[in-house]
Amino acid sequence: MPLSIREFEALARDRLPADVYDFVAGGAEDEVTLRANESAFGRLRLLPRVLRGPATRELGVSLLGMDATMPVLIAPTAFHRLAHPEGEKLTARAAAAAGAIMIVSMGSTVAIEDIADAGGQSLALWFQLYVQPDWAVTEALVRRAERAGCRALVVTVDLTVFGRRERDHRNGFHDLPEGLHCENLRGIAGERGVRQIESTPELSWEHIDRLRATTALPIVLKGLMHPLDAVMAVGHGVSGVIVSNHGGRQLDTAMATIDALPDVAEAVNGRIPVLLDGGVRRGTDVVKALALGASAVAVGRPVIWGLAVAGAAGVTQVLELLRDETDRALGLCGCACLHEVTRDLVQAAPC
Repeated sequence: MPLSIREFEALARDRLPADVYDFVAGGAEDEVTLRANESAFGRLRLLPRVLRGPATRELGVSLLGMDATMPVLIAPTAFHRLAHPEGEKLTARAAAAAGAIMIVSMGSTVAIEDIADAGGQSLALWFQLYVQPDWAVTEALVRRAERAGCRALVVTVDLTVFGRRERDHRNGFHDLPEGLHCENLRGIAGERGVRQIESTPELSWEHIDRLRATTALPIVLKGLMHPLDAVMAVGHGVSGVIVSNHGGRQLDTAMATIDALPDVAEAVNGRIPVLLDGGVRRGTDVVKALALGASAVAVGRPVIWGLAVAGAAGVTQVLELLRDETDRALGLCGCACLHEVTRDLVQAAPC
């Protein structure tokens, strides 16, 4: 089996159709932000402490009242059946086995009820939501997530306009292949809705307030990058934020998420959890994010690579690689638990 996430990606690239690989791996326009998400981690250097004696490390984290065995969540990524015929069912089983929180994409190719069944009672599920132009569709999706046992709503706020993903245009990849659908929209949206998710250009804080009045589930905003928006989120009663640029798939030349994280964390000032996605490929990346103010990180593409290579076992190994690497990095930094990962452990590389 592969020894790193990069090796998983190389194998997945060989196994997936070229247009599917490009759909998952690609970003917007010149892919500046896509590359920056990873390279920005490389510009940060760890400054370890020594002689602190942690014989073992505790990687557990509690988020919104839910416990996970490590500070790595499965980010919401659509269309897992492009990578494996059983798709999100296998991802759910791997998440349950690893004790990781899974954020289910609204665009999953397996219905949320079936994902919940596959993961079992031990799996903590959050549901990712795009607010739809028709509020009745949005509310129906919320109710469906509630009935399936999802314990938080992750509202993506950076898709008011679709980014231009030139790999997909070049490949003619504009719709799901025949036989695959956005199953969570079945019975809620029309035929077009189960094939393609719509955006809401006028998305605003009023929509967030309306969602808070619609459900008792905690609401997490995903796609927030500016510290002033973080302050607004706290003021509107949001329960958490995910610093994200949609994996570099929306606004090209946007900041790398790890570069945006410190200011967002400072603005929030511990009032709500701050998470991060984008570019996390090693346990050292996890530790850097924790040091700069994240409570946890989420990974998307690595999960798809694992699924494509070896199904549930591949996803499990991706998660366990990140667990082992994070544990090792903690030990080498002299930290016994996540709370001991402090800002002084990270320095910017000299120019």
